[in-house]
Amino acid sequence: MRSYLSVWRLPSAPVLLVGGFAGRLPSAMVPLALLLMVQQQTGSYAVAGLASATYGLAMAAMAPVLGRLADRRTPRPVLLAQAAAYPLLLGLLVAAVLGGAPTVAVVGASAAAGAGTPLVSGAVRAMWSRVDPRVRGTAYALDATATELVFVAGPTLVATLAVLAAPAWALAVAGVLAVAGATGVATSSAMRGWVPAPAGPRTSPFATVLAPGMPRVLLSGTALMLGFGALEVAVPAFADSAGSPGLSGLLLALWSLGSVAGGLWFGARVVSASLPRQYRWLLLGVTIGLAPLTAASNPWVLGALLFLGGTAIAPTLTVQNSLVGALAPAHATTEAFTWLSTIATGASALGAACGGALIEGPSGVTGSLVLAVAGAALAVLVTLVPGRRPLPAAAAERVAV
Repeated sequence: MRSYLSVWRLPSAPVLLVGGFAGRLPSAMVPLALLLMVQQQTGSYAVAGLASATYGLAMAAMAPVLGRLADRRTPRPVLLAQAAAYPLLLGLLVAAVLGGAPTVAVVGASAAAGAGTPLVSGAVRAMWSRVDPRVRGTAYALDATATELVFVAGPTLVATLAVLAAPAWALAVAGVLAVAGATGVATSSAMRGWVPAPAGPRTSPFATVLAPGMPRVLLSGTALMLGFGALEVAVPAFADSAGSPGLSGLLLALWSLGSVAGGLWFGARVVSASLPRQYRWLLLGVTIGLAPLTAASNPWVLGALLFLGGTAIAPTLTVQNSLVGALAPAHATTEAFTWLSTIATGASALGAACGGALIEGPSGVTGSLVLAVAGAALAVLVTLVPGRRPLPAAAAERVAV
């Protein structure tokens, strides 16, 4: 607990934690609310799924571009501009859907709203990379835990608003949260003290991705998130096949809560092993935690296994963030973290698609669960591949928040 209090006492830490949580909620709320709203309005799950997927892909594709701009000019003007534009883009999206606009217009509005999603996650993680190294790991642990809670609270809030009012209200609330979170982070004292690092000579758009050490982290993260995407579709399918479709939300919540518990425990520990070694062993722990899911006999057993297996996830993401913060060039920290978010979104979507195909095929739900285990195992193998050593400057200390 003392280590968490040390983080909380840092200047701007409460704003980064609370504002970061609020600003991330739309990422977990809007895709689901959009899916429900479009389906209700059009009666088509195909159109609803297309709109929701377009939103997510546009958000993922635009994040590194905005991240590079934020590193050059500080994230503050980017966040403030997005805080002003995002509610308008969401309003345009709601108007297009409720006004019965053609599918192409709905998809276009979804893409615009996704591209305008405030860059809260990347900015907050970049600022955590600048805190005192003695508490940086704990700060990343709190960040990973908050992210897990976002994906518990976000869908729950959407479901509540959809039942009590309408999915459009969930989009309205998401817009308010996005403005509050982005504005809070942008106006924090940590952001006011941000001094952009010299960019050096003009580089290619993928220079940050190809920095020494980064490819292995991003590739292993891609494999891991592909597995998680497969698991996220396997769990509802498992509950449905067991005759308890209503348990799917509870099962996924147990998985996230296990991750929260593991993240809080890990963040209070002092680990002497190097970050790459921690990352490799934690990925192995995720793989071992997922393996028993393939033998689950009923939803309650699956729930218990999901909770236990989930305990390794937030610690893994904590170390992953620490690695990215250490490996990223000093002038490209925000961009580096946005690439991490982008590959997570894309790989998770691909994993969900592959998992769904397996569920519909001869292997059924078990095939999707096996894919989840295989994704985590592949992530471990990626960390064993030799690569270029990072330059000493890549791990240079950041200015304290």
